[in-house]
Amino acid sequence: MPRTALLVSTTLFAALLSPTVSQAADDPAPVPVDRFEGEVPFASQPAEGIFTWGSDNDDPPALQLTPRSDAPEGEKVLTGTYDVSGYGGFTHDFAANEPAHDWSAHKGIRLWWDGRDNGRKVAFEIKDGGANGEASELWTTSFTDDWTGWKQVEIPFTDFAYRTDYQPVGGIDHVLGLTGMWGYAVTLPVGVQGQFAMDDVELYGKADQSLRASVTTDTTVHPVEEGGTAAVKVTVATTGSAPIDDPVTVAYETTGGTAEPGKDYTPVAGTLTFPAGTASGATRTIKVPTLKDRAAEPAETVPLKLTVTGAKPPAETPLVVVDAHGLPYLDSRLPVKKRVADLVGRMSLQEKAGQMTQAERGAIGEGGDIATYDLGSLLSGGGSTSTPNTPAAWAKMIDGFQLRAQATRFQIPLIYGVDAVHGHNNLVGATIMPHNIGIGATRDPRLAEKAGAVTASEVRATGVPWDFAPCLCVTRDERWGRSYESFGEDPALVESMETVIQGLQGAANGKDLKDDDKVLATAKHFVGDGGTEYGSSTTGTYTIDQGVTKVTRQQLEAVHLAPYETAVDRGIGTVMPSYSSLDILGDGQGPVKMHARADMINGALKGRMGFDGFVISDWNAIDQLPGDYGSHVRTAVDAGVDMMMVPYTYKDFGATLVDEVKAGRVSEKRIDDAVSRILTQKFRLGLFEKPYADTSGAAKIGSAAHRAVARQAAAESQVLLKNAGGVLPLKKSQKVYVAGSNADDIGNQSGGWTVTWQGSSGNITPGTTILQGMRNAGGDVTYSKDASAPLSGYDVGVVVVGETPYAEGVGDVGNGNDLELSAADKAAVDKVCAAMKCAVLIVSGRPQLIGDRLGAIDGLVASWLPGTEGDGVADVLYGRRPFTGQLPVTWPKTEAQLPVNVGDAAYDPQFPYGWGLTTLTKAPAGGAATLKALGIAAAVAERAGAEEAGRALVTKARLIVQQKVGEHLTAAVAKPFADADHLSLTGRYGAAVEKLSAAYGAA
Repeated sequence: MPRTALLVSTTLFAALLSPTVSQAADDPAPVPVDRFEGEVPFASQPAEGIFTWGSDNDDPPALQLTPRSDAPEGEKVLTGTYDVSGYGGFTHDFAANEPAHDWSAHKGIRLWWDGRDNGRKVAFEIKDGGANGEASELWTTSFTDDWTGWKQVEIPFTDFAYRTDYQPVGGIDHVLGLTGMWGYAVTLPVGVQGQFAMDDVELYGKADQSLRASVTTDTTVHPVEEGGTAAVKVTVATTGSAPIDDPVTVAYETTGGTAEPGKDYTPVAGTLTFPAGTASGATRTIKVPTLKDRAAEPAETVPLKLTVTGAKPPAETPLVVVDAHGLPYLDSRLPVKKRVADLVGRMSLQEKAGQMTQAERGAIGEGGDIATYDLGSLLSGGGSTSTPNTPAAWAKMIDGFQLRAQATRFQIPLIYGVDAVHGHNNLVGATIMPHNIGIGATRDPRLAEKAGAVTASEVRATGVPWDFAPCLCVTRDERWGRSYESFGEDPALVESMETVIQGLQGAANGKDLKDDDKVLATAKHFVGDGGTEYGSSTTGTYTIDQGVTKVTRQQLEAVHLAPYETAVDRGIGTVMPSYSSLDILGDGQGPVKMHARADMINGALKGRMGFDGFVISDWNAIDQLPGDYGSHVRTAVDAGVDMMMVPYTYKDFGATLVDEVKAGRVSEKRIDDAVSRILTQKFRLGLFEKPYADTSGAAKIGSAAHRAVARQAAAESQVLLKNAGGVLPLKKSQKVYVAGSNADDIGNQSGGWTVTWQGSSGNITPGTTILQGMRNAGGDVTYSKDASAPLSGYDVGVVVVGETPYAEGVGDVGNGNDLELSAADKAAVDKVCAAMKCAVLIVSGRPQLIGDRLGAIDGLVASWLPGTEGDGVADVLYGRRPFTGQLPVTWPKTEAQLPVNVGDAAYDPQFPYGWGLTTLTKAPAGGAATLKALGIAAAVAERAGAEEAGRALVTKARLIVQQKVGEHLTAAVAKPFADADHLSLTGRYGAAVEKLSAAYGAA
């Protein structure tokens, strides 16, 4: 039966058979949304249907349509069982290929719920606007299950609040329009096993104007210079944009606040009237004059009380703010140190605690808590975006939050942070760079700096001045789900890529931070996050991420601390400790969480290294410390953490910190140090002078020039591991058969931390897939993802395989992941390589085990996670650019070898660290004699400090060795070969050539 006919018939049916439901005489008949008689299937977009969801495999409920003799309506009800640990529930989405529904004629939505009297809240959500139910804005409320048996729960639409913790990308206007409804969702209680039953979801009642019309103001906060006049715009709007039926009046008066009437402002009072028939969107203006008193003073507030008749009033009272003025900290001519000292000296303990607090933007709603709790910082976690997810919407969102900070006494601007770890990766349409593992493969410090500069430009243009990057982790075990966030396994390689810091921040002294294309950078995760032992993690189902790093003091210094010395020298602005624990063998402490290690944060970082920026915690990391919450706060602050990322517990943190200081358990001196460090960076960023987004660079976001840098990075990151018979580069004249799961998937080739935290497969952001790049290069290409198309008649095959996206411990091997290709990818490789010459590209965040198929593969490329510019991969495939990349990590033969790293005593990998064939030039002739000459020249270059010349000589020697070795790599060759690359990165060019000579002799 068509849905329109179903709605008509069921409306009549419900009106006849539901005498127990009260209904006013002029109310419209109830309109069914769900009867649960089977008229709506268990299905998902784009079809209409009911589907379940949850935070992990166990959290989605089990649903069925169950015949019940006590069904409130019809014969069946929806029943389910659940055991939710994170979040879980179900959704009814209307069909995406049909028009949205109009609910605006009704008062609300109601349903029958079979109560269990468990006292648990059940969240109920409706979906409004956008393209479909999964691209709509979400409005939520809840009811408490505190009865037994069937009860009809009525929910007026006025009870629904805009969800701020999660919104899909879509056409969002923050108005519950009710004219474009896409269904509803139910979120079930957490932490209890349960059953539920519900029936007969329907619309009820008649909407009256007070529900349909609302009065809003242009903003809640209206800053004005002393002596100026604030203009508060008052607007009346209606659901569906119809004119108002009855008059709406708005009585206003200035009352309360910290400003003194007659001295700081002229009081105003009056009434605005919007007559019946006024168009939706009509605006009136209330003006509030302020007065000059010539005294230097903090900001003062003038609330403008509005009393609305005939419409829903604004959610908040508008606030006029007379700007702070005349105080030394506001004088940009003064040195930053003096400005900081002046401001800290004026602040209360509560205000200082606020500066040390960072909340998730999704937790603070419209932002009123920014002023209430004097918050100093906000962040967007992975996937926490503006709505819609556009540069303009990001800037508007952040400016709205900055405006809230203007309502505080000293108008200290927020510092807003994001995880832009490979470009502005939360933003749809941004330039997505290769992940760090690919940047490490380029061995190109200049390119790393350019990539950082592009990222900084795109991030700052959306109003974000702070980037939680780069990750300076030294990845020592590819089972780690964050391996791809590392530049490599060798600290020398990581240090060489730290030019990215200058790309992000500019000059080491911070003088460029105020520029519109620079951001504050973050070195993370201090220290040892890449060295955690497999099986040591105690976080959920993680196996290695957030585990324990067991090292000697010498290993800690040489491997994990060394990159931070370099970062401090480069002027890094912030440092983020690791979730992981550090166990320094022999120190007697055992494993201690890094957020508690004062010896490392206060001692090594701030003391010995002289770090003068501030330390920001990781997401809720203090919750992993032992003891009660007070000890969590006390321990982390005393260890040297200056700002706490407490996304949803910011109120608890601030209150607890104040209590700890008042009780004498945390010193005021320590608080002043933390706040001074934070304010120093805010002044350096120029936020006091320009708190709002400078969007002049927004046109460059995703621009051809920026994508050209990403394209170059993608090309240089490609590592040619094998090239039998010169199968690569391809020729445009060749007929090429392309297969594999990652050939045509922008999400897979971009990896985790792309648009969402975990990333996802599919067409998630604009870019060029590898397949598209090959076509753009002029290749004669046929594509069959699973290699099911006929295989005859082709000159060569290209099979693009590898991983699907993941992030952090979700990607740990053993946590639902391994290092094997999928069965489909293996089948594609086998089919294509059995039928023709073939090259296999592995798109992944870490090495994949390929040894059992290596003999059948002519060409093998480690493509890493190249980002949005598949043209760069095609550039090297078709010879527009040469292959020049080198392995940033050791490529193992088996998982049992892990961990395996350059410098290990036992070292017999599939491909050694530093391996990478080239199509740039032929290996020099002469063999051992040439190597001897190169060694002499390299030693001379080393003594002269000629880095480029020295590395060029090592490269020539490396090519000679690789040519001789061919496919016959042995442990005797691999170890000195890998050691040579490490020596070259540390400037010991003569010794590097000696190692390569040893490898040559062993080949």
